[in-house]
Amino acid sequence: CVVCGDKGSGFHYGVYSCEGCKGFFRRTVTKGYVKACKSGSKCNMDMYTRRKCPECRLRSCRAAGMRSDC
Repeated sequence: CVVCGDKGSGFHYGVYSCEGCKGFFRRTVTKGYVKACKSGSKCNMDMYTRRKCPECRLRSCRAAGMRSDC
């Protein structure tokens, strides 16, 4: 997965990603709200810490190229 480094399952929303990041991105885009980062937007994003900060995870998804129009 280009977002968190976990084993990818295919191309989702325009990038090769895992099921976890695919579902997170879908839910976040659908609901349109994400909790703010408590660490000043400097969280490390990997497969072990990806659940700790939704804002940084969404930022990583977008930086990797995930698009809601796919």
